[in-house]
Amino acid sequence: MTIDRVNVLVLMGGPDAERDVSIMSGKQVAQALRDSNKFNVLEHVIDKPSVDELRALGGDVVFPVLHGPWGEGGPLQELLEELDLPYVGSVPAAAKLAMDKLATKKILADKGIATPESQLLGADDDCEIDPPLVLKPVDDGSSVDLRICRTIEEIGKARTELQPKRSRLMAERYIAGRELTVGIALDKPLPIIEIVSATEFYDYDAKYVRDDTQYIFDPQLPEGVAEKCIDISMQAYHHIGCRDVARVDFMLSGGDEADIWFLEINTMPGFTTHSLVPMAAVHIGMKMPELCSDLVQAALARSAHATV
Repeated sequence: MTIDRVNVLVLMGGPDAERDVSIMSGKQVAQALRDSNKFNVLEHVIDKPSVDELRALGGDVVFPVLHGPWGEGGPLQELLEELDLPYVGSVPAAAKLAMDKLATKKILADKGIATPESQLLGADDDCEIDPPLVLKPVDDGSSVDLRICRTIEEIGKARTELQPKRSRLMAERYIAGRELTVGIALDKPLPIIEIVSATEFYDYDAKYVRDDTQYIFDPQLPEGVAEKCIDISMQAYHHIGCRDVARVDFMLSGGDEADIWFLEINTMPGFTTHSLVPMAAVHIGMKMPELCSDLVQAALARSAHATV
């Protein structure tokens, strides 16, 4: 196989809550790959196909740009393994683990990485974490069905709303402070971004709709914090078993005596015009065509059938 004959299958959509974001991401990736002038690009919006339906779409290598428990959290990756084609992103076991916020936090806490106290909340469980706290799904996107609860009454209201549609709900101690994120591309960290949302927290609209969210690259931080954030990000990436691309989210509390709190790791972060990993890559001179092309070539390099 030579590079000018490689057909890249870009997948987007899926059955998860962030389907619309996935389609936006997928369209951006497909256009970036076309702009690279290195590949033939096939793009498809999918629902929840079988492996045979995926095989019929063609492609020599797959770039799955899906977000959520099915598309990002292992099931799609298992189908891609059955296809026996190279693909961008983490293997099924790592994808499944990273999607489970509680399991990820436990593994990293056991490695000495600080993460806010948390609890799995079944419908009949008493909440053992005092407010303020954050309620969110254990296994979905970082801005989906998230509620900040500052009183017992707000916890009860949020649980009444969320638990009928969320079998696994997580309570996490609320950390007030600065929101930081570290993207990882091709196994290397990208510049730290501080997110300053105009809303109470960095929710779905702040991420994908509003234009008043501020993104501060390489922010001024207390001594040693930037280096520690990068180090924790790479530890999380390797402990979970990620590959190719990821994004690690933190809260920073405590002023000059800063405490760094790991929140979660995403194994297929967004690739929209508002997304953090592409913005961080552009900040160091790696535009979208180069970023997406390099990710595809990394996937091809893993295949014994490819020569690049």
